[in-house]
Amino acid sequence: MLIQAGAGGVGLAAIQLAKRAGATVIATAGSDAKLARLRDEFGLDHGVDYRARSFVDAVREITGGRGCDLVVDSVGGAVLQDSLACLGYRGRCITVGDASRSGKQLDVASLSAGNRSLTGVFLGAESFFQRARVHPMIARHIEDVAKGALRVVVDSRFPLAEAAAAHARVESRAAFGRVLLIP
Repeated sequence: MLIQAGAGGVGLAAIQLAKRAGATVIATAGSDAKLARLRDEFGLDHGVDYRARSFVDAVREITGGRGCDLVVDSVGGAVLQDSLACLGYRGRCITVGDASRSGKQLDVASLSAGNRSLTGVFLGAESFFQRARVHPMIARHIEDVAKGALRVVVDSRFPLAEAAAAHARVESRAAFGRVLLIP
């Protein structure tokens, strides 16, 4: 399994849930320091510094050319396109956001040859249309956070008056975990 932006809020949760399910996890991050922390604190199996090498090449190497069964991509844009290239036969890519805001058009032609699929997930819609399933799941995750079984990492906190600085922190890609605005 490949998780893009492993040091982000979605990535950290995905790594923990995947490890809990017994998956072998590959994640991308923008520094060796972030990858070391993901390995040491969250059990990451394989880390790829996307600034130092192609994560597509790394995934192919790690999986012996087979590719991944599942990719979780919260980045979007060109990264999402390359995430599709990481899929193995009948692999699925789940897109949970578009943090890149690149506006790149997605070419899905590569999906057919390997019977691969791409699924978009928006929790707001899911919690409305699948309330009976989603609300108990979220409640279990909140309970796990309260018990310490699921960690939420807060990188930094900014007062609302410093929203620009908070956004700069996120855009710098230096954060590990969530950046919070405090009213």
